[in-house]
Amino acid sequence: MAIVNALAWAFADSSSGHTYSHTAIFYWNSTVVFGIFLVLTLLLSVLKDALEKQTALAFTDYLTGALNRRAFSDLLQMEIDRSKRYKHPFTVAYIDIDNFKQLNDKFGHRAGDLVLCTVADLARTQLRSTDLCARLGGDEFALFFPESGQEAAQIITSKIQLCLLGEMEKNKWPVTFSIGVLTFIDNIPHTVDEVIDLSDSLMYAVKNNGKDAIRYSIYTG
Repeated sequence: MAIVNALAWAFADSSSGHTYSHTAIFYWNSTVVFGIFLVLTLLLSVLKDALEKQTALAFTDYLTGALNRRAFSDLLQMEIDRSKRYKHPFTVAYIDIDNFKQLNDKFGHRAGDLVLCTVADLARTQLRSTDLCARLGGDEFALFFPESGQEAAQIITSKIQLCLLGEMEKNKWPVTFSIGVLTFIDNIPHTVDEVIDLSDSLMYAVKNNGKDAIRYSIYTG
């Protein structure tokens, strides 16, 4: 862009009939103009990168790189509206890390951060490009499977649980996972908060029943 603009300026300057006492002045002016355009182009490029990074930070969790609660809620609301309009099912999996506080107390917060990042990374490797992974806060994550009934969600969630447990055992991290997987087909709630609260309640049913398990259910309204 800097070269194109500098050439355009040089052409306009020479076409205007402007004359210089020495040809070197013309080339010097052209070089200076090119330098100005180059600096402006580089500044705009840096500004663009900074804006893109700020946008990414606004929608992703700073630690794990997963979606944050705000971004997840916005995208989930759009999917809820779409599912209600076209009568498509969807499934939400709510994941809570069991014994996470004890892990932090025993191994330190660095280990806790590694566990959180591992959960997000492993989950994303198993998800389809249309699925969503979000950290809702603390040690709680949510997965969203658009246009997926219970059977399809069960296959993916089971694979994720096995991968997570294998990685925890490999690193000797004494944590497991309580997962509630709720499928919505008919009578879909209108708001994100309702969907998340229902999925959260299903997850807590797992925790209250001994932890380290998955419970599947279909929302009936």
